[in-house]
Amino acid sequence: MEPDLLGEQYRRSTIPLGADDEGEVVATLVSRVDAPVDGPAVLYVHGFSDYFFHPHVADFFVERGFGFYAVDLRKAGRSLRPHQTPHFVRHIPEYFADLDAATTAVRDRGHDSVILYGHSTGGLTGTLWTHRMRRHPWLTGLILNSPFFAMNIDRLGYLVTSPPLDIAGLFAPKHALPGGGPGINVQSLHRDHYGEWDFDMTWKPLEGTPVRLGWLRAVDRAQKLVRRGLNVGVPVLVAAATESYSQTGWDESAHTADAVLNADGIVAAADRIGDDVEVVRIRGGRHDLALSQLPARKLFFAEMDAWLSRHGLMPSR
Repeated sequence: MEPDLLGEQYRRSTIPLGADDEGEVVATLVSRVDAPVDGPAVLYVHGFSDYFFHPHVADFFVERGFGFYAVDLRKAGRSLRPHQTPHFVRHIPEYFADLDAATTAVRDRGHDSVILYGHSTGGLTGTLWTHRMRRHPWLTGLILNSPFFAMNIDRLGYLVTSPPLDIAGLFAPKHALPGGGPGINVQSLHRDHYGEWDFDMTWKPLEGTPVRLGWLRAVDRAQKLVRRGLNVGVPVLVAAATESYSQTGWDESAHTADAVLNADGIVAAADRIGDDVEVVRIRGGRHDLALSQLPARKLFFAEMDAWLSRHGLMPSR
C-alpha cells in the first residue's frame, strides 16, 4: 500500500485487472488505516464522472466500528490511465471484476462481512453485482445513494430513443454526445463555484465526462435488467432526493435537488430489486446525498444509522 491523496489516515493499492482493447486496466482500493481490520466492512463505489473523495462518509462508518474501503473503478479517478477513455465500458458487468477483486482484498484483510455502498452508476452496478453474489453470506447489505435506475427522460421519450440508442451504441460506441457546458451538479458542489467541497476537477470535471453511446447503451441494458426484476438477497436502503432539478441554467434551487437524475424514477424502480427494500426521500438532498447541504446531509446519515441498527448490521464492539 502507498499513501493516498486524502492524507495520512488513508492508503491505496492498485489492483491489476488484465487488459481490454485499450490496454492495461486497473482498479484502486482506498483504505482507512485507523479503522477496524476485522468484523464488518463497508465498500464505497462511486458513480460516473466521479471518484472517492468523501472522508466524512468514511468517518461516519469508522465511528460506528466498521472497516472502511472505497474502490476507484477502472478508467476512473485514481485508476484512470493515459491510454484510456474515462469511465468507458461497453457492458456494466465489466465492473464486476473490480468489485470481485476489491471485496476479496477486503475479506483477505480479516473482515468477515461486507456492506456495499453505491452512488449513482455505482449503485446500478452494485445492485446487479449483489444480485449475482446473493448466495454469499458474507455480503450482508446494500446502501444505494441515488442509484441510476432510470434515464432522466419521460416514458415516451425513452420508448422513442431506446431502440436507436441500442443500435448506435453497438456500432459507434465511443461517439460522444454533445456537451452542454458547465454542469449544474458540479457547480453546486465545488468550492470554486457555488459549493463547499474540494475535489480534483480533472477526475470530476466541471463540464462532466463525455457521455459515449456505448456507455449509455450499457446503462440502458442494465436498467432493463432492474425493471425485469432482481433478487439481491440482502437488506437494501434506497435513498433519493425529494426534488429533481430541471432547469438548464444555474439557480440556487440546485442546492436542494437532484441535478443529475429524476429522483421519482429512482424510487419507482426500487421495489424491483429485492424483497427487503426500504426507500427514504431526503428533503433538500442533492444527487450525491452525502454532499448535500448540512441539514439534508445529517438527515441522510441519520437514515443510514437507523437502517443499519434496524437490520442488526452495526458492529458489536
